[in-house]
Amino acid sequence: MGFLEYVSELCDCESRWHSHRKLKKRKQLQTVEIKIKMDCEGCERRVKKSVEGMKGVTQVEVDPKQSRLTVIGYVDPDKVLERVRHRTGKKAEFWPYVPCDVVPRPYAPEAYDKKAPPGHVRNVLDDPVAAPLARASSFEVKYTTAFSDENPNACAVM
Repeated sequence: MGFLEYVSELCDCESRWHSHRKLKKRKQLQTVEIKIKMDCEGCERRVKKSVEGMKGVTQVEVDPKQSRLTVIGYVDPDKVLERVRHRTGKKAEFWPYVPCDVVPRPYAPEAYDKKAPPGHVRNVLDDPVAAPLARASSFEVKYTTAFSDENPNACAVM
């Protein structure tokens, strides 16, 4: 930017207002995972094409065995989900599974799901109904650590 342009922008209030508007926050690179049922190659192709043309999408991966669609790009996750639902006419939801290591009690009721891929369980920490079942209360933590081998002050009853 030259000196004359800089001085003219200082004097002109309207251009300052427009330049302030241009400083919008950019979207961050995100990975959006969606669970959508795909029966055949045609479904797979339709799901992939539904999001390939979106603005900001850089990569699309389809895994029909796990019924998973992965979209990487500068996109809004809610808009991607709505577009997949609208273009395909199928029921779609955000990927509900997380690795077993992430959930503190993976075999709590509501967490264990037979349809989950191997090594994954349903993410119950985000579910308000099942979250109390998946989290240990302070009462439980207090008494389980009293007999833990990792606690140096633990009671050693044998």
